[in-house]
Amino acid sequence: METGINADEFIGKTVGRRRRVYPMKVSSAETEACRQWRRAGFGIRVPKGVYKFRSHEEADEWLMKHLTRPPES
Repeated sequence: METGINADEFIGKTVGRRRRVYPMKVSSAETEACRQWRRAGFGIRVPKGVYKFRSHEEADEWLMKHLTRPPES
């Protein structure tokens, strides 16, 4: 039994067409929703950088302290 695709065979019917998808394109509604989310105080407030901790508990304590503080204005 031969398996595979016959490249010489004519395909007679096109069922649908693919549309090109742009994964990096963001709609204006999504952009505005992100802005409102940040204005409401739900943006990332943890200072950026590299931090070294002696234990996971110390790191968790530091993270909770920075996540629960009020947003900067």
